[in-house]
Amino acid sequence: MTPKLPLPFSGAQGNISEKTLAIHHDKLYVGYVDKKDEISEKLKALSHGGDVSAANQSYSELRALKDGETFAVNGTYLHEWYFENLGGDGKPMDKIASALADKYGSMENFLKYFAACGMAARGWVVLAWDTHDKALKIYNGDAHNQGGVWGAIPLLVLDVYEHAYFIDFGSDRKTYIQEFINHINWSVVEQRYLAAI
Repeated sequence: MTPKLPLPFSGAQGNISEKTLAIHHDKLYVGYVDKKDEISEKLKALSHGGDVSAANQSYSELRALKDGETFAVNGTYLHEWYFENLGGDGKPMDKIASALADKYGSMENFLKYFAACGMAARGWVVLAWDTHDKALKIYNGDAHNQGGVWGAIPLLVLDVYEHAYFIDFGSDRKTYIQEFINHINWSVVEQRYLAAI
């Protein structure tokens, strides 16, 4: 069983309400963890002598499970990173702030571009350290298992699915993104960055 991580902070994050965060964490995130475990058990049975003779690329039980696996695993991990990098005061730390300013011309440019990527994505925005290019990159994903880049280590994760903001902001995603930015825990992002490089 995968441990379900608790929220690393308590209470609302500005105008991102405690109710939204509780539903997001306790229902959606926990649901991904449960599905991850369920799929893992079914794959274990198949990989330990189960009947895989019908496996094919159009449709088979194995294909469906393998597709569901990446969706549930990424749904789990992305939510964990999202919640971990919330709960701060929005003030960037030294090394990551300097690296972002170098990459984007200024911290203001980075935040403007990151927010715009949030408006352009259907699911996720991830500031990552790309281990292939040895560079900071922002990648968008329209689904948990779409848009991610192998070899890229997430540093800052923003959930832009409607469930993350609709209760509090309606269809005003732009205001939600700004509220998220105001409550980034940059200490967590800094630690991730230093570990990645």
